[in-house]
Amino acid sequence: MSQVAGGTQFGRHSLADRKNDLYETPPCATRALIPFLDRDEAIWEPACGPGAIVRELRDAGFRVMASDLVDYGPEGVADWTGIDFLLERPDPCWPSVIVTNPPFKLADEFTRHALTLARTVWIFQRLNWLEGVKRADLMDRHLDHILLGRERLPMMHRDGWEGPKLAASAMPFAWFRFEAERPAGRVARFERISWRGA
Repeated sequence: MSQVAGGTQFGRHSLADRKNDLYETPPCATRALIPFLDRDEAIWEPACGPGAIVRELRDAGFRVMASDLVDYGPEGVADWTGIDFLLERPDPCWPSVIVTNPPFKLADEFTRHALTLARTVWIFQRLNWLEGVKRADLMDRHLDHILLGRERLPMMHRDGWEGPKLAASAMPFAWFRFEAERPAGRVARFERISWRGA
């Protein structure tokens, strides 16, 4: 909880508290995405953290390359740590599909950079990420598909949170699919899915 002029703001931790901005993706969110992924495509998770997304995808039989800037120790799933995704350059060895829940403060940069490295990019973010002039280029030129849950997801608590654990998130989240070369004239498709049914 952080103080703002005229009152208290709930639901947002300070940047100092958020540290690496690690909020692990609920397993049901990744499982709900699986039917929309091509099993013949290798996937890169460049902000894998301890491995919430990677474990679900690997358990479902996908080939996943996992990296992160931070080493989460023996419990982590990263193939490589110390990798600053934003400094990576195009390489034919990289998978052509990226699936990630990037640090919220870097979501725009992650998405723009991911589109220079991969053909298809799935980003897990709050639904209100659709708003904003600064990311209009992403939404207007590259956004191709939005998967919004019919229900609210379980609350995502920051890594190390010791406070009360709330059952459900107060905010709607969605998967956003971006295409590096979205066909001209194509409008992003919006689809409601069930997090519970996955």
